[in-house]
Amino acid sequence: MNFKRFFKGFKKDAWALVSAFFILMVAFLAIFAYVLAPDKTKYANQMHLSIHSKPPGFSCQLLLLPRSSDKSTYSLFWGSDNANEEIPVSSLKWHDDFLEFKRYGNTTTYFEKISLDQFPKGLTKDQIKDQFVYQKRFILGTDKYGRDLLSRLLIGSRISISIGFVAVFISLFIGLILGALAGYYGGWIDRLVLWLINIVWSVPTLLMVIAITLALGRGYWQVFVAVGLTMWVEVARLVRGQVLSIKEALFIQASRVLGFPNFKVLTTHILPLVVPPLIVISAANFASAILMESGLSFLGIGAQPPMPSWGGMVKDHFRYLLLGKPYLALLPGMAIMTLVLAFMTLGNSLRDLLDVRN
Repeated sequence: MNFKRFFKGFKKDAWALVSAFFILMVAFLAIFAYVLAPDKTKYANQMHLSIHSKPPGFSCQLLLLPRSSDKSTYSLFWGSDNANEEIPVSSLKWHDDFLEFKRYGNTTTYFEKISLDQFPKGLTKDQIKDQFVYQKRFILGTDKYGRDLLSRLLIGSRISISIGFVAVFISLFIGLILGALAGYYGGWIDRLVLWLINIVWSVPTLLMVIAITLALGRGYWQVFVAVGLTMWVEVARLVRGQVLSIKEALFIQASRVLGFPNFKVLTTHILPLVVPPLIVISAANFASAILMESGLSFLGIGAQPPMPSWGGMVKDHFRYLLLGKPYLALLPGMAIMTLVLAFMTLGNSLRDLLDVRN
């Protein structure tokens, strides 16, 4: 593969550049999600039921109540185990020894009372106001549980990006080994691999993924394994076909005549020539894995709450399409669509740049 020619053509392809930039941007947002997210609690699961389903740009005053029995810990990549309680308030009354507050949405005249001793000792009333009472703006609004929608979208991108990488890696590992062995050695190995391919291909992909997921148990890593175990078939067929055609080439025959071991001929002479079509099919499988995970989460057997995933967010809010707040379902849906479109566009561009005809 001529890398200089490839990169020169890649730079001239505007759609490939835009798609690659968007994918890298989503990957960056996924890695540093907790740094960028307004809600830095683990899984952005800070609920405020009194301000549920608020529109983008909504802001309110929050009162932070520290819990002395627990300690908050923060991780750059895993968020914080929040030991404090946030309360949306509409009104505050400060007294010498206690504080009265009215919860947001409470239309009565009822005020709740807390002692100032609940706050760290040694702080004055003004210091408590500065540190524990603040105005918070929800850029994309809140979901039906009052959680910050922007934070959930950012952290949910981790599921889509990671499912693609893990599932594609599993499918490449299995498909490359089985396809290469079947294509190179032929005989009973080829017949066995083809039999496995036909068996797996005869079962609808979604049904197989659901069956594997239920067998392994519902959860984060189980979905990754289930999706990867159903995507190796296309890789195996592609590798088998490529190896079957390449092994008949004259330079491969010459390598055998010179006495090179089969393993060396396969790994150093044949498989490098299979890399271009593998790159193209990996981009398509990446998009398929994201769609499959979103579908599983929508059905309730993907990533489990409170872990956010874009498919799960669509599931939680699709009824709001008819309740006047369609953005709650459209935003995660648009995120899924744009990421899948970026991978498919990148795959099409790579197919042309790498001159992959089949």
